[in-house]
Amino acid sequence: MSKALIIPDVHLKPWMFEQATDIMENTDCELAVSLGDLVDDWGCEHKVDLYEETLEGAVRFARKYPDTLWCLGNHDLSYMWDQYDHPGYSSYAADAVCDMFETLRDTLGSPDNLAIVHRKDNVIFSHAGVCSSFVEAYMYDMMDDTDYVIDTINGFGVDEMWVNDSPVWVRPQNWDLTADMLYPQGFLQVVGHTPVRRMLEQENMITLDVFSTYRDGTKYGNEEFYWVDTISREYGIVDA
Repeated sequence: MSKALIIPDVHLKPWMFEQATDIMENTDCELAVSLGDLVDDWGCEHKVDLYEETLEGAVRFARKYPDTLWCLGNHDLSYMWDQYDHPGYSSYAADAVCDMFETLRDTLGSPDNLAIVHRKDNVIFSHAGVCSSFVEAYMYDMMDDTDYVIDTINGFGVDEMWVNDSPVWVRPQNWDLTADMLYPQGFLQVVGHTPVRRMLEQENMITLDVFSTYRDGTKYGNEEFYWVDTISREYGIVDA
């Protein structure tokens, strides 16, 4: 087995990294994977201290577990790509966010551990999911080469990624796109981005954004951590 702890969308909840550390120390999880969106939350644009606390928590976790894989979400990338009109974007915290993501990258065992999409064995991790329509639009002739597709996506910028079916924006949970997520065959996709009350299972994809909240701050999901076996593609709730 190769069991990975999944850290879903954080959205300025630094305590999630404390819980993740406890899980890594007390369970058989061998690897951690963050699904992105470390920053921004309802009405938090002025809470620069909370941005800094969250990102410092991420860096501490990365320092302790440098092999952690970090997926970049749309909220994270909005700062890297100067998308000032993105919902939740904090002009007050922008410089701190960009600096801390650079620190996070430098802290990791490899700078490639911070990327849009990761593949580990038989599992593909991204913030929102890799769908065939997106791959067809840019890499039709290379669709059978999964690693090439992932490497190419990780080299894309705002022009390619700021579209509805990209791996940081697509929402197959909300409409009949699930069949389109069957690319690539033979892999399990693990995503966040769309809030769900508990793990949502669809074909070859599971959605784990269970820590997000409503606008008034009340819980949306069950706030449970999940694990995924990257070889067998099995998964379940962490029993810590």
